Amino acid sequence: MAAPVLHIGNKNYSSWSLRPWLALKWGGIPFEEHIIPLGGEGYGMSQIKEVRAVSPSGRVPALKVGDTTIYESLAICEWAAEQTPSLWPADALVRAEARAVASEMHAGFAAVRRDMSMNIRRRLERAPEWPDDTRADLDRLYALWGGLMARFGGPFLFGARSIADAMFAPVATRLRTYAVDAPDAAQAYSAAIFADAAFQEWERAAEAEAWTIDQSEALYR
Repeated sequence: MAAPVLHIGNKNYSSWSLRPWLALKWGGIPFEEHIIPLGGEGYGMSQIKEVRAVSPSGRVPALKVGDTTIYESLAICEWAAEQTPSLWPADALVRAEARAVASEMHAGFAAVRRDMSMNIRRRLERAPEWPDDTRADLDRLYALWGGLMARFGGPFLFGARSIADAMFAPVATRLRTYAVDAPDAAQAYSAAIFADAAFQEWERAAEAEAWTIDQSEALYR
């Protein structure tokens, strides 16, 4: 069987693409990547023609494995963990907790996603004034990261890299982009993400991208 193909969006912007890309890299799973520039006709409506051609949901990422397309980030990560079980903690209860943490990121933190869109290239000099719901999201984020770092000793949330870290890696970039004055534990966790070789590979590619999502660039301030 040919190597799986991971269809992803622009590396500078596509936080959901980064998550399974890291899981596959960390799992040592060979794959090819196919980058589809986001923006233009159909953007924001899941109607970009090139994306619809490879993903039934009209969204990326999507992983093509043989004749099967896995078209959702956490599902791709779970498939990766079935190939490389070490992507989840070995202990059953800790593994369940790590899944809960990953799912919380997948379904929650809506205000952070709304107000702190991923833009790896961008750096603000000063953080904006956040609305109450964004501050509440940040408080929950700090409590979650800090508590797990204290319990498992770092440098990652459950000690070693896991899918939970793949899910939260884009959030670390957002804190950096928006000059957020985060607590020490959150800064230490973000530093561990930024020092990771796979993340650095993604970051270099993001910084080298020539295109921008023109009609949405104002959101990536």
